[in-house]
Amino acid sequence: MSKTVTPYQNQATKKEQVADMFNNISKTYDFLNHFMSLGIDIIWRKKAINELKQDKPKLILDVATGTGDFAFEALKMLKPEKIIGVDISAGMLSIADQKIKKRALGAQFEVKLGDSEKLPFEDNQFDAVTVAYGVRNFENLEKGLTDIQRVLKPGGKAVVLEFSKPKGFPVKQLYNFYFNYVTPGIGKLFSKDARAYTYLPESVAAFPDGEAFRTIMNKAGFRDTKVRPLMFGICSIYTGVK
Repeated sequence: MSKTVTPYQNQATKKEQVADMFNNISKTYDFLNHFMSLGIDIIWRKKAINELKQDKPKLILDVATGTGDFAFEALKMLKPEKIIGVDISAGMLSIADQKIKKRALGAQFEVKLGDSEKLPFEDNQFDAVTVAYGVRNFENLEKGLTDIQRVLKPGGKAVVLEFSKPKGFPVKQLYNFYFNYVTPGIGKLFSKDARAYTYLPESVAAFPDGEAFRTIMNKAGFRDTKVRPLMFGICSIYTGVK
């Protein structure tokens, strides 16, 4: 088991530190996300949401919903009856709330404060669960995935979008340079919390991606699990059925 990577080197749990970090960077998060991924994150999100097109889910849970970008895109593409977004950062959720009000989508999208490892929902409740760029911040990955599996209806699908580590030359080298040097530099410039953007490459490096993640999904009770690497493996989409 790799050591737990945390945003700050203090005594708080990873969960508390992640909540603090996202509260600190919530105001610049959207801008930096699109800027640092050169806007490609928008294309990746659409590909992940497309995995649910045939399932036509009516009720979707978006875990680690953040400022709600993934859920807004899912509303547009899948037209479910409702999406509930859950996150441990009140700062991020207040921005999601502002966006919901501005777009007058309160009836279709609501957000609530909650822990990914103790989701505040009944068993067998959701047709689909999505997590975009959130699983690597879970304190206990298997516990979080097991809880996602619990709240899914039988036959429901989980879709996880997460950064992974490209293996081939020269993408691997370029990616490492960009993530380890450019990203923290941009983060320092635009965000009051420079540590958040050095945590990003560290958390990706420590994350069990590819087949290792699929194995954890299987352990958490998912079946028909699949891995789909995007853009030379910079990012991956994982799917599993309850």
